[in-house]
Amino acid sequence: MAENYDVIIIGSGPGGYVAAVRASQLGLKTAIVEREHLGGICLNWGCIPTKALLRSAEVLDHANHAKDYGLVLEGKMTADVKAVVARSRGVSARLNGGVGFLMKKNKVDVIWGEAKITKPGEIVVGKSSKPVVEPQNPVPKNIKGEGTYNAKHIIIATGARPRALPGIEPDGKLIWTYFEAMKPAALPKSLIVMGSGAIGIEFASFYRSMGVDVTVVEVMPTIMPVEDVEVTAIARKQLEKRGMKIITSAKITKVDKAADSLTAHVETADGNVQQITADRMISAVGVQGNIENLGLEAVGVKTDRGCVVIDGYGKTNVAGIYAIGDVAGPPMLAHKAEHEGVVCVEKIAGLPNVHATDKSKVPGCTYCNPQVASVGLTEAKAKELGRDIRVGRFSFAANGKAIALGEDQGLCKVIFDKKTGELLGAHMVGAEVTELIQGFVVAMNLETTEEELMHTIFPHPTVSETMKEAVLDAYGRVLNA
Repeated sequence: MAENYDVIIIGSGPGGYVAAVRASQLGLKTAIVEREHLGGICLNWGCIPTKALLRSAEVLDHANHAKDYGLVLEGKMTADVKAVVARSRGVSARLNGGVGFLMKKNKVDVIWGEAKITKPGEIVVGKSSKPVVEPQNPVPKNIKGEGTYNAKHIIIATGARPRALPGIEPDGKLIWTYFEAMKPAALPKSLIVMGSGAIGIEFASFYRSMGVDVTVVEVMPTIMPVEDVEVTAIARKQLEKRGMKIITSAKITKVDKAADSLTAHVETADGNVQQITADRMISAVGVQGNIENLGLEAVGVKTDRGCVVIDGYGKTNVAGIYAIGDVAGPPMLAHKAEHEGVVCVEKIAGLPNVHATDKSKVPGCTYCNPQVASVGLTEAKAKELGRDIRVGRFSFAANGKAIALGEDQGLCKVIFDKKTGELLGAHMVGAEVTELIQGFVVAMNLETTEEELMHTIFPHPTVSETMKEAVLDAYGRVLNA
């Protein structure tokens, strides 16, 4: 006889496990289905382990520039790549165990296997086609397996996987996805990165810090195409200063493989083709939602361009079936997935005043060197929408803390509605901006005006002062530039 739940969540990534915790807090009997590893891609192969790798790269960069800080370290510092990878994997393992603990603490049943929705309110869990990574201790209290399960509400949180271009598919040896790039047995001497979104640029930055000769190829005119062009221009200049080669308005049309290297045919906008040979290539041309083999077609769940179509509360067109996170479309970010999960569950539980997810207030962060962070409209987008705007800028070169840190190459840029004073967007490049952007996110969420921001006291000396100065600059009141 099938076991009954209030909520079953398919997928235990950030969106899935957070939704499960919140559902349990609200008194809903909850289970989560996972086919491979608790924490999903983000925790095991994405957000967290890449940041561990990038932290090692950052320390190495600082060590090799110790002289700039009046310090003497004998010789050039080098990386033990096996130790760097081992540290990264250890961080993931620790957090994987943490998710297991949360499931146990919140009395969420964990069902191991692959789920298929057979009809609204029912799933069948079969054997996983993936090698299952058992959870770390403490093990969740109730682990279940194959069988039929019923739930009033089914939430799809199956995430996404790397997108592959026809004819240039990753092979795990010469052409890598982020899976292989995250755990190299040895460092290649040279590397091509195809795509300059967050994933591509973060890996390009990491490998360049490790001493690898890196070439980035981007089909769009600018790197990190979703970001403000003024910010990405500064980032590009700094990345190239570090020795990275960047080719924009170009595409890789063909790859010739040798025994232990490859040659990419790179076609530029003017039709010229150059050949670039490297030991390895990372394919970072985006991700696509994991919508296959879930039974969505049979039950009539609507999809669009490889993602499940939802409203602001995670509802699909089929009653009792929901979707959150990457599988529900862009922006494909872990923090958006978590927020969508909470909103979805609170709506299911019937809480009053549940606000739909507002994607315009989802921050984006890229953890390369230099870091890039943003929220809201770019200057170009605001103009495209016909907004009458004020733009403020403040350079890190005029910020005392940034100068003291030796990190004076950066910019804070803000965009306001000229008539209302509404903060429409904020864009930053430089040291630790991924930690600073949340200040602007809070301001936007609280519908803060420029006047309130200008009357907010920022601590001195901090890099955060660039945020206030940029606001002041937008209104002709900048004090330190």
